Amino acid sequence: MSGFAEYDDFDGLGLGELVRSGDVSAAELLDEAIDRTELVNGEINAVIDRFYEEARASAAAALPRGPFSGVPFLLKDLNLLMMGTVTSNGSAMWRGAVAAHDSTLVTRYREAGLVIFGKTNSPELGLQPVTEPREFKPSRNPWNINRTPGGSSGGAAAAVAAGILPIAHASDGGGSIRIPASCCGLVGLKPSRGRIPQGPDRAEGWAGQSTSHVVSRSVRDTAAMLDATAGAEDGDPYSAPLHSGRFVDAAAIQPGKLRIAFSRAKWGQGNYQDDAVTGLDQTVTLLEDLGHHVIETRPSFDGEAAGAAMFTVICVNTALAVQQRANEVGCTVDELDMEDGTRLTMAMGNAITAADYAQAIQTNQTVGRVMGQFHLKHDVLLAPTLSSPPVTVGYISEAPPEEYGNRLFSYMGDNGIYNQTGQPSISLPLHWSLDGLPMGMMFSAAYGNDALLLRLAGQLEKAKPWWDRRAPLHAAAQS
Repeated sequence: MSGFAEYDDFDGLGLGELVRSGDVSAAELLDEAIDRTELVNGEINAVIDRFYEEARASAAAALPRGPFSGVPFLLKDLNLLMMGTVTSNGSAMWRGAVAAHDSTLVTRYREAGLVIFGKTNSPELGLQPVTEPREFKPSRNPWNINRTPGGSSGGAAAAVAAGILPIAHASDGGGSIRIPASCCGLVGLKPSRGRIPQGPDRAEGWAGQSTSHVVSRSVRDTAAMLDATAGAEDGDPYSAPLHSGRFVDAAAIQPGKLRIAFSRAKWGQGNYQDDAVTGLDQTVTLLEDLGHHVIETRPSFDGEAAGAAMFTVICVNTALAVQQRANEVGCTVDELDMEDGTRLTMAMGNAITAADYAQAIQTNQTVGRVMGQFHLKHDVLLAPTLSSPPVTVGYISEAPPEEYGNRLFSYMGDNGIYNQTGQPSISLPLHWSLDGLPMGMMFSAAYGNDALLLRLAGQLEKAKPWWDRRAPLHAAAQS
């Protein structure tokens, strides 16, 4: 590697401070990240597009003196545009689709001083909680390469867990930041709806269920990136409540005694497995030791109806995305090269009536009302992020058709509820299975109360540190 042996000692903010102080150059950091990518990516398949020379030109130029000045960064290959690069959405359908401009979020990343040098693997259209697209092949988990790093931000999480970089872009429409954070032992915050801009080409994703942020090694990186990128842009249909002050400062403040609810039961299909319940019980004990009031309870609503509503929104939006792509390239939908699962999702979306879609939106809003009332009495709601440790590669994507739904929904936790309600939700690496695999615990708060989650996350990071835990397949150990 390039020789910066201390690279792993710093999070993104720490590396940015080194660049601003002149102790290390942006070019040196970029070379380190590139060397690490080439060293481990053949085994984990996290980075599927590289633009090293363009990144080197950026690192050599005068960078903004932002909080992440000179820090290497990767974008997820889904929906986000960077001028002159392809966003393929994990699919052959968008092969060669070069962006003519930057997304607003990419502009904000650049203004924060980040040096973008590649894109990470995603399942086709972000439709699975694993990252195994036919177009780019599976990403693998650095903790065990036979296991998934999660999805849909699996490539991003694998890259961070393998030591390529300390923080990477991710997005979440049904758990896609929190699931890979859980699988790879990272911090993964899904911000409140409307906190992160999605323009200029669209105002929201999946009817407001989807948003962007990052996966990272430290709570303060997650918080500081929220400071760097949050805020409405002109024309947004809505925005999250403003936070007075900086999120990174909130992460350093003690949260006080919180009223924390937890649940051993799922709204969705299946049950939490023993490893997940063990992690939950240990986390409850930790919270009580920290002085919080913890009670086993949860909001009451129709989980089956909520799940159906989310599925309706995803199917309809998938049908729209595929039709729009067909229009762009001048062909029929049938002529597009897509995975069987995507074609089935599209077909179901086309079969859904307008009234069904309106009902799904209404169901999402009803659940949001229930959650709003619940959080008047309970500050935070805790549950395992996933039902089990990371599943094996192929377990879901290669499941027989008659078994696919059961495997998919039984594996997933209740991540999607918080996409439907717009609440902030964070997965923290607080537990490891008996086999040594990471398992996140998920904390969710009232809409707009991202700062409260960051205060609690900062406290838990100090009480049960995860910084020194490294995956067996780590760049520093491979050199």
